[in-house]
Amino acid sequence: MKHVLSVASEAVPLVKTGGLADVVGALPAALAEQGWNMRVMIPAYRGILKKLKSPKKVWESANLYGGPARLTLGKSAGMEVLALVADHLFDRDGGPYSQDGQDYGDNAERFAALSFVAAEIAREGLGKWRPDLVHCHDWQTGLVPWYLRGSGIPTVITIHNIAFQGRFGRDKLAALGLQTWDFNRDGVEFWGDISTLKAGLVAADAITTVSPRYAEELMRGEFGLGLEGLLQMRAGDLHGILNGIDATVWNPETDPEITPFSAAKPAGKASNRKALEAEFGLDVPGPLAILISRLTSQKGIDLITPALGPFLAAGGGLAVLGSGDGWAEHAMRELAAHNPGRVGVKIGYDEALSHRMFAGGDAVLVPSRFEPCGLTQLYGLRYGCLPVVAAVGGLADTVIGATPATDAANASTGVVFHPVDDLALRQALMRFAALYYDRKGWGAMQRRAMKMDWGWARSAERYAALYDQLCTR
Repeated sequence: MKHVLSVASEAVPLVKTGGLADVVGALPAALAEQGWNMRVMIPAYRGILKKLKSPKKVWESANLYGGPARLTLGKSAGMEVLALVADHLFDRDGGPYSQDGQDYGDNAERFAALSFVAAEIAREGLGKWRPDLVHCHDWQTGLVPWYLRGSGIPTVITIHNIAFQGRFGRDKLAALGLQTWDFNRDGVEFWGDISTLKAGLVAADAITTVSPRYAEELMRGEFGLGLEGLLQMRAGDLHGILNGIDATVWNPETDPEITPFSAAKPAGKASNRKALEAEFGLDVPGPLAILISRLTSQKGIDLITPALGPFLAAGGGLAVLGSGDGWAEHAMRELAAHNPGRVGVKIGYDEALSHRMFAGGDAVLVPSRFEPCGLTQLYGLRYGCLPVVAAVGGLADTVIGATPATDAANASTGVVFHPVDDLALRQALMRFAALYYDRKGWGAMQRRAMKMDWGWARSAERYAALYDQLCTR
């Protein structure tokens, strides 16, 4: 069996702020089926060690960026975890990257430390365990491929969201173990700053991102955010591999949060719809849409209020769960206040409630301006809560929009709209309403969507093939 060291800033079920954690946590089990043993290295944020089973120290340093550090090997949900314990860097009151909305001032050093230790383990191994390849994720670990240049150890970096680029001032060069000659347009320099993501994109042997469409988009100025030229140069090394979902957690037949149902036995869906309306204080005669999202401009939240009127007039309703920018939270509260019984909003995030919303909703709205992969639409498909999505990134890769041609071919699984503006969203919502009121056709579309396989097996096959290719060069 070959070995992979996966280095990331978060992993389910130990710590999560976004979809990155889902991918990092899901890959080890899926890759084991392909003959790869993966250990996941993450920082030991406060409380992490208590979640590990059979922990043992496997590495230590007297001084890592100003304090002692050690690696603890343990298990979590069957995943082998290497937790980097460095309390002076990671034992904080706030989240992994910030507190009270402010990034930690030493984030450059914190994640350089993680990257430095990962590179050392890649070179030296841990006893008999030595990685054949290192897989890094996003800006937090972009320095790992840079540190491993010339080592002969293959490296992969995955872009989960190119908007997060790990930008720090030039004065951090020495602290990050970089030389002045590394700071140039062919190195780590990016518009006058250091970019740790760019460092990884320059140095890694292969680059992946989380959907084929997003890989194409990143090579265009509209989506590449200044890195499109570099990605165009590396197009032959860029691979779009679609994310999967954990089909054991997201399974309407066995989900403990809901009344069970399936494509073959859909009756429970109506019970979940009734319960969801009660939970949100709604009385909706027609189609019920849900929105589970960060409330930001990137997620298209500003499009919802101007687009929603005709849909509500057609008997529709909306249940919202999320948090984010103040203006967006205010806009959603105002929308609910002006449409009592039709629009319900809960600010925050509740994993169990999200399961109940997918089970009870008829459609899930994902009007994102860009979306590297998106998991929300995949959960919706799994639960017969059909996606209404913008034609970007992984949304376009995973949802087959309802058109006369796709309907005739019995292929459609949702509604896809373009361009990403309020008029197109308004039309998409009305298309959803029309489909919903065709009860026979709607039921067939739900069953078709629920039968689709969005598990990790196919994605793991592609990662394993890439790993094999890199290790046999």
